[in-house]
Amino acid sequence: MKIPKRIQSLVEYGLVDEVISRMMSGKEADVYVVGSGSEILCAKVYKEASKRNFKKAVQYTEGRKVRNSRRNRAIQKGSNFGRKEQEEIWQNAEVDALYKLAAAGVRVPKPSTCVDGVLLMELVTDGEGQIAPRLGDVSMTRDEAMLYHAMVIQDVVRMLCVGVVHGDLSEFNVLLDQFGPVIIDLPQAVDAAANNNAEAMLQRDVENMRHYFGQFAPELLATQYDKEMWELFELGTLHPESMLTGEYQDKTKKADVGAVKAQIKAAYDEEQARLERLKESGV
Repeated sequence: MKIPKRIQSLVEYGLVDEVISRMMSGKEADVYVVGSGSEILCAKVYKEASKRNFKKAVQYTEGRKVRNSRRNRAIQKGSNFGRKEQEEIWQNAEVDALYKLAAAGVRVPKPSTCVDGVLLMELVTDGEGQIAPRLGDVSMTRDEAMLYHAMVIQDVVRMLCVGVVHGDLSEFNVLLDQFGPVIIDLPQAVDAAANNNAEAMLQRDVENMRHYFGQFAPELLATQYDKEMWELFELGTLHPESMLTGEYQDKTKKADVGAVKAQIKAAYDEEQARLERLKESGV
C-alpha cells in the first residue's frame, strides 16, 4: 500500500521497508503493519493534539516531570515550542512505559523505537500468526475468563509496583495472543505516586476488567481487587507476586450521627446544670 506521509521518514532512515496494511484508527493514533528487514512490526502513528480525541488529557499528564526548565516554562506558557514539547512528552510516555513494564514482567508489546511521532514495536499475533484479537472481540468460557482475568490483575499489580497506572484499561486495550492477555495503548499512563487521579483511574481500570470478564464468570462481579491492591500500595507492602483475594473490608465506619448528637446534647445539658448550680450557690 502507499506509504503514509508520517511513516516516510522512517523509510528514509532505513527503519521501515514497506507498509503492509493499515490495522486500525484509534482516538489518539493510526496503527499500521510494516516490514522492517526480516521482521513484521507494528507502527503506531500518533495523531496531532488538534486531531486527537482523548478526553481530559490534563488529568493524565499531571505529575509528569519535565527536567529541562526551559521546556517546562515553554509548556506552561503554551507557546508553539511548548506545545511541540508537550506532544513529544505525550508520545515518549508510551515508549518509556513499555520499556519499564516489560522489564517488570508485564505482558506488553516489545518496543523498538519512536521517531517523528511514530512508535515501532512488536506486532502481537495469535497462535496462527494472525494479528491478535482484542478482548472485546472474543468470546470465552468461564474457566478462560477466570484465568485471563487473574493474569490481567496480576499485571496491573506489577504495573502498580513500578508506579504505573494504565488509566484507560478496557477490553479494547488488551489483546489476546496464544499465551493470554497483552496490555496495549499506554500514552496516557500515569504516575501512581504523583498523579492525584491515580487511585480513581486504577479503580476504573480494574472495574472495566471486572465487568468484561464478569460476563463469562459472574462471580468476578463481586470482587474488589482495586481497593485491596491500592491499600497495599499505600502501605508499601504490595509486591509483583502479591496474591490478592479480591475481598476488601472497609476499615472506615460511617459515623453514627444520632449517637454524636446525643453526646453533644448530654454535654450541653450537663454544662447547663453546672451553671445553674453555680448560680444558685451565688458564685
